[in-house]
Amino acid sequence: MWPLVTLRSRDRIRLKGFCNSDLPFGARYNIAPSQNVLAVGNFGNGLEIADLTWGLIPSWSVETKAFINARAETLEDKPSFSDSFRLRRCLIPADGFFEWERVGKSKRPFYFQLNDESQFAFGGIWDQRRSDEQSIKSCAIITTAANDLIGALHDRMPAILEPDSYEVWLNPKTDPVALKKLLAPFPALKMKTHPVSNAVNSPENDSAQLLVRVDAELGTTPSLF
Repeated sequence: MWPLVTLRSRDRIRLKGFCNSDLPFGARYNIAPSQNVLAVGNFGNGLEIADLTWGLIPSWSVETKAFINARAETLEDKPSFSDSFRLRRCLIPADGFFEWERVGKSKRPFYFQLNDESQFAFGGIWDQRRSDEQSIKSCAIITTAANDLIGALHDRMPAILEPDSYEVWLNPKTDPVALKKLLAPFPALKMKTHPVSNAVNSPENDSAQLLVRVDAELGTTPSLF
C-alpha cells in the first residue's frame, strides 16, 4: 500500500512561529521507506523543517524495527505510537503518492495527487531513538480509511490534512478527540489519478518520467504491507 511518495518542490508552509530551514532540496519523484523525508514540526528548536528517516523507531525500542505508517484508529492504543501521537506530531509535505491496482497476478501503479497538483501535507508522528552509536529521528505517515477514488484500489490511504488544520495538528494543547477528526478521509472530489510506468517499482528510479501517464503497461511489484 502506497509505499512511495513524491515532493517536487519545497513550497514554504505558512505557520505561526515557523522557522524555514536552509536544508538543501532536490525534487523527489520516488521517495521510499527508509529514505529521508522532509517534515515540519517542533523537533526541539521551535517549528522547523527537518530531514527525518521514513520509518518510525520508538525511542524505547531495543530493536531497529521501523513502522512506515500508523493507523489513525489505533494511535492512542499502540505503545509504539501513543506517546508520539500525544507529544510529537508533524506534517510531512508531499505532492503525490502511488498506489497499485491488482490485475490478475500483476499490479499496476497509479499516481494520486490533488486536482490542481499543488503541495499538501500528510499527518505524521515522529520519535527519536538514541543509542551509543547514533541518534535517529524518524517518522511514520498516518493512514485512514480510503476515500471513493482510492477505495477502488485499496481500503486505506494516507491522512491528508486540510491547510487550515496544520496549526491545530501541531499545537501540543489540541485535544485528542479534535485531532482524530482531522484524520478523516480526504475528499475524493479534490483528487485525481492516472496510471504510470512500472519503473516506479524500483526506488533507484527517481525522475519526472515516473509521473507520465502510461495506459497499457502491466507488471508486478513486491508488497511492502
